[in-house]
Amino acid sequence: MTFWEHLDELKKVLFRSAIVIAVLMVVIFINKNFVFDKVILAPIHSNFFLYKWLPGLSGFHLKLINIDLAAQFFTHVNVSIVLAFILAVPYILYELWGFVKPALYEKEKKSVRKAFGFASILFFCGVVVGYLFVFPLTVRFLGSYQVSTAVSNNISLKSYISMFTQLILIMGLVFEMPALALVLAKLGIISDKLLKKYRKHAFVILLILSAIITPSGDAFTLMVVATPLYLLYEFSIFICRGINK
Repeated sequence: MTFWEHLDELKKVLFRSAIVIAVLMVVIFINKNFVFDKVILAPIHSNFFLYKWLPGLSGFHLKLINIDLAAQFFTHVNVSIVLAFILAVPYILYELWGFVKPALYEKEKKSVRKAFGFASILFFCGVVVGYLFVFPLTVRFLGSYQVSTAVSNNISLKSYISMFTQLILIMGLVFEMPALALVLAKLGIISDKLLKKYRKHAFVILLILSAIITPSGDAFTLMVVATPLYLLYEFSIFICRGINK
C-alpha cells in the first residue's frame, strides 16, 4: 500500500472510533441524573464507600456552587465526551490493532495482540483506582483543608469537574506502563534486570512525573499519584521477568 492508501485506512479507523464515541456520548448525555448524582458527584457525600471504610473520613460533605450561567450545560457536554472516550478505549485499541496488524510478522502479532488487550484492562484499572481512591482522597483533603476557620471553602462546579476528569484520565494513561514495558521487553529493548538496576533513578523520575501531571499541584495529591506509579514500575519488573532478550 502507498502512503495515501495507509492514510485512507487510518481515516476509516478514526471515523469508526468517532462514531462509537458519539453514540456513547448521546447515551451518557441522556442519563444525566444517574451519571452525575450516582457517579461523578458521589465522592462529595459522606456515604461514599471509601469514607465508610477508612476511619477518620466519615462525616465529610462538600457543597459545590456554580457562578457561571452556562457552566452547568457545558459541564454536562464535556463530561459526556470524556466518559464516552473512556468507555470507547477498548474499541479504539481494537481498531488500532486492526490497522497495525498487517505490518507485523506472525511472531510479532501474538505479542502485540496480547499487549493491546493488556492495555485495555490496565486502562480501566487505572480509571477505577483513580475514581475509587485517588480522586476521593484528593477531594477529601483539599475540600476540607482550611488555612483559617474564618475562611470557608466554596468549591466551584468547574473546579471539581476539571479535577475529576484530569485525574481519571491521567490514572488511566499512567496504568499503561506495564503494557509498554511488556512490549519493550518482547522487543529486547529492556529487561527486568535493567529495570531493577535503575530502580532508584526511576523513583526520582516518577516523582517528577507525578508533580507534572498532578492537576492541583499540592504535595498530598502528588504522593497519592506517585504511589501507584511506583507500584506499577515494580509490576513492570515482575511481568518482564523471564522474557528472553
